Formats: sequence, C-alpha cells, structure tokens
Amino acid sequence: MHLWSFLGKQVRLGAVSFSRGWVLLRHKGPSQIQFWFIALGLGIASGLAAIGFRWAVEALQALVYGTRDVNALHSFAEHLPWIWVLLIPAFGGVVVGIILQHFTPDGRVRSVADVIEGAALGDGRVEKKAGIASALCSMVTLSTGGSTGREGPVVHIAAMFASWIANTLRVDGVTGRDLLGCAVAAAVSASFNAPIAGALFALEVVLRHFALHAFAPIVVASAAGTVINRLVYGDVTEFVLPGTTTVEFYLELPAFFLLGLICGLVAVITMRAIFFADDVETALQNRLGLPRWFRPAVAGLLLGAIAIWFPHIIGVGYETTSRALSGGLLLHEAFVFAVVKVAAVAITMGGRMGGGVFSPSLMIGALTGLVFGHIATGLFPEASSAFTLYALAGMGAVAASVLGAPISTTLIVFELTGDWQTGLAVMVSVSMSTALASRLVDRSFFLSQLERRNVHLAAGPQAYLLAMFRVQGVMRKVDDEKAADEQTCHEMIGQGLYVLSSATLETALPRFDKSGVAFLPVVTLEEDGTPILQGALFHLDALKAYNRALAATAAEEHS
Repeated sequence: MHLWSFLGKQVRLGAVSFSRGWVLLRHKGPSQIQFWFIALGLGIASGLAAIGFRWAVEALQALVYGTRDVNALHSFAEHLPWIWVLLIPAFGGVVVGIILQHFTPDGRVRSVADVIEGAALGDGRVEKKAGIASALCSMVTLSTGGSTGREGPVVHIAAMFASWIANTLRVDGVTGRDLLGCAVAAAVSASFNAPIAGALFALEVVLRHFALHAFAPIVVASAAGTVINRLVYGDVTEFVLPGTTTVEFYLELPAFFLLGLICGLVAVITMRAIFFADDVETALQNRLGLPRWFRPAVAGLLLGAIAIWFPHIIGVGYETTSRALSGGLLLHEAFVFAVVKVAAVAITMGGRMGGGVFSPSLMIGALTGLVFGHIATGLFPEASSAFTLYALAGMGAVAASVLGAPISTTLIVFELTGDWQTGLAVMVSVSMSTALASRLVDRSFFLSQLERRNVHLAAGPQAYLLAMFRVQGVMRKVDDEKAADEQTCHEMIGQGLYVLSSATLETALPRFDKSGVAFLPVVTLEEDGTPILQGALFHLDALKAYNRALAATAAEEHS
C-alpha cells in the first residue's frame, strides 16, 4: 500500500514538473536548454527546405530549358531558338498568375517583408496558404527565367515551418519570434553556406535586435543549416576570386568611399525602379480592368523579349556575377548589363512574378563595382589594386543598401567568396552606401515595401506598436463599473467626437491630442451609418496599454 502511495506521489510530482517545464518552454523558451533542441530540429528542417527548393527549381528548369545548371543558364539560353527564349518566361508568368489568382487574396507573392511583419506584428507567425502558393510561384518564376533570387522564397518557407511549430506549442510572442529567427538563420545559411551571416541576418533584418537570449538557439539553427548545405554541396564558396587581392590602403581608401556613395545611389535607383514598375503595372491593370493572372504573364513576355538580346538577365545571375568578380567583362558590357538587369528586376517584381531581391542586388553591385574599378584603375594605375576588388566591394555595398543589413551582408560577401583579406575595402563601401541609401528610402527595400502597405516598421516599436492595439480591446464597455457617462457619450457622438471600435490606438491617440478630452465614445456603425455606442476609450487606459507594450519590447530586446 505504501509502495502504491509512493508511486502515485512520484507520478503526481512528475506531472507537475512536466507542466512547469511546458510553461517555461512556452513562455521562456529561448532561455531553456530544451529550446535549443527544438532550434536544432527547426534548423535541420529549414536547411532541408532550402536545399529542396533549390533542387525543385533545377528540376523544373531542366524541364523547360533543358539544363539543370542554374549558374550557367544564360550561356545555355544563348543557343536556344529565340522563340523559346521569348515564350518560356511568358508561360511561367501565366502559371504564376493562375496560382496567385486562386490561392492568394491580393495577388501578391509573400517574401522577406512579410516575415519581418510577422515577427513585429504577428507574434512570429506568417501566412501559410498564401505562403505555399508564393513558394510555388517563386519556383516557377526562377525556373522559367524570372530575374530574381531564391533567398526570399526560402526565408518565407522556413518561416512557415517556424509558424507551424509556434502554433503547435502555443508559444507566446517572444518565443514565436525566436523560433522564426532560428528558421530564417538556417534557411540563409543553407542557401549560401554562410553560418555567421545567416545568424546575423536573422537578428539584424528579421528580429531587428541583437538580444542575447536569442543568440544561442539562432546560432545552433544556423550551424545546422550550414551542415545540411555542406553535406550536399561540400565546403565550397559560391564565387571564386582570381588570385589574391590587396588594397593600397592609404591611397586607395578614398576611392572605396566614393564607390560606396555611388553604390548607395544605384541601390536607391534599383528599389525605386521596382516600386515605379509596381505602381505603373497596378495603374494599368486597374484602368484596363485586366484579370489578376494577366499581369505576371505580361511581365514574363517583356522579360523574354529582353532576354533575346540580353540572356544575362535570366535567372539568379550568378554566372554574370562570377564574370564580374573575375574581371571577365569589359567596361561597356558591365555598364549595359547593370542597366538592363535593373530593368529586368523591376519588371519581374513589378509584375508580381515572385522571387527575392538579394541575388539581383549582388549582380547589380558587382557590375557597378566593376565599372567603377575599370575607370579608377585606368585613371590611377600606380595607386590602384586589381579592379576586380571594386566589383567585390560594390557587390556588398549595393546588396547591403537594398537589404538594410550592413553587418550580415558584409559577412555574406566574405563567406560567399572566401576572401577575408579585403575586409576594410568592403566595410568602407558598405558603410557609405547604407548611410546614404537609408536616408533616401525607408531604411531598406523590405521596410519600404511594408511602408507602401501602411505598415510602419521603419520608425521602430514606438511607431508600430500603436497599430497592434484595437480600440475594442482597450475600451471600457457600457456595463463596466468605471464606464463613462452614457449621456455625455451620446452628446459627444452628436458632435462627431467618437472612434470606431475597429480602429487602432494609432488612429485614436491623435484624436485625444486634438480634442483634449479624457475619453472618446467607441461606436460601431449600422448599415445606414448610425453610430451605436459600445463603450468609451479613456486616454489614460490607452497610454497604459502603450507603455506596457513598450516596456515588454524593451525587455525582450535587452534580455
């Protein structure tokens, strides 16, 4: 009897211990050792997803173009009949349009910007149905000649894995965001064989803070993604530089400062070209009443027409980037290819075809740097290093400005090329380009995308946290013991002084500043526009909710 009593007591203690451990994992996940094993598993899954996506693109590309080699696609396309070069991207656009028409509510491909939004406003969760459709669209786009990259889709695919785990474990926002960071780090690492840059990209771009509690699990996941890449492809860099590059430090550094400013302007031109193309195509679509699926098809046809004369714009562009880094392009070739590539990227992304912006920015940056290098070394041959070094610095400078990620992009350039001896030149160019570009756009391409959708993340938590609180969640209802006087509320409604229950504090707080009142009536509108009183939003309650959110964000970022 005593034995059964003892065993029962141990079972109850074990259940209590498991329950407490579950609560700790859900609410303090990143600080628990168990969480690191989850991060490891998520890193492996995200790494496999990144490799699987790459294989899928190669397989579909082999079907439509006849070659699996993504890095040599344009050389192969040069020998195809021109009609195939024209029609294959158009066919890809039709398929993308049909997928977007049936499986997304807005006909828009999800990518890195949506992952950043999910981290800031969605407790680390992203859309799944639209995300799966977006992955298919990006796969079709990249395999049929779309002028984008595979990094954006891979990041979103990994984010969907993290969202599934977060929902399964029912974790809070802090743990959900850290799961998201783990998945993104592993995806980037597996894509580029760049473990350091992958971890820092997740912290710098997606989470947008460097909290210590998130560092260990994100590094674990990033390392797992890198291992997956090396098991498949070996320990090789994406680009191989010719020989050893050195910098004439004292005389040559001013040239890299100037290159950084030029690259910052090129990055801004690239981003604004994409947004301009998106605006023009949206206006034409609305004015002509074209179906949603028609837009990517037209973009694909335009890409095919360009590719007849400039096949270099097809796909991720690693072959042209490698030629730029090795000095295999003449001055006029590099200049023309850079201009055409900007146009091709704008058409692809403005046409909602899918894919990421990172690989194109690497190619545009390498070409820009090569043009500058040809000119600089031609003017001052005695005081210059190899002109290919300028291509390397330009590659990092443009990409860093587009991504808004100077730290992780600098490291990605080092890990992609394996050249750590030219760090000063790259860092100088990157710092100048990001400093200039961040003042001409909303910090980065991704944050500018969100700003265009009225999601204000660029200004920091003090700006976007207000949009997270619905008035109806903060108001005092009419039956609350501390509710506002109903007669006073109706008088204020008659004066037009009220706020909708569906509004956010971002809308409500400025009304307090303008009116100077202590509370605002909260209403819903009938079909005929008649306001129905639901309660009252007190200025003090709104400020308390905002202050608690700011305190929680500060605690997360500094823990």
